[in-house]
Amino acid sequence: QVQLQESGPGLVKPSQTLSLTCTVSGASITTNDYYWSWIRQPPGKGLEWIGFITYSGSTYYNPSLKSRTSISRDTSKNEFTLQLSSLTPEDTSVYYCARMWDFCSFNPWGQGTQVTVSS
Repeated sequence: QVQLQESGPGLVKPSQTLSLTCTVSGASITTNDYYWSWIRQPPGKGLEWIGFITYSGSTYYNPSLKSRTSISRDTSKNEFTLQLSSLTPEDTSVYYCARMWDFCSFNPWGQGTQVTVSS
């Protein structure tokens, strides 16, 4: 069974950088054909795809967030990490990591972690 778990700070100040880690169990993040994605859902709004890293380490980002986003991985720990810089209150959201299949399916998802951007 593949499981994903997000971890990181719940409160970050404006202008700072958010760093979240997704720990994967039950599958290797280097397994062929799987992509590892970050998604968020602001309060009262829909889901927004942030970006993903492939099994080989290539990265792709939502154009609206690309300039502020970096996704990396630590294969020895089977983890991948989101960094989102220049935070504003509009970045307040529940952040999820998820495995992506075929650029159209996300399964499974992590539980999600609430991040609040406030001074």
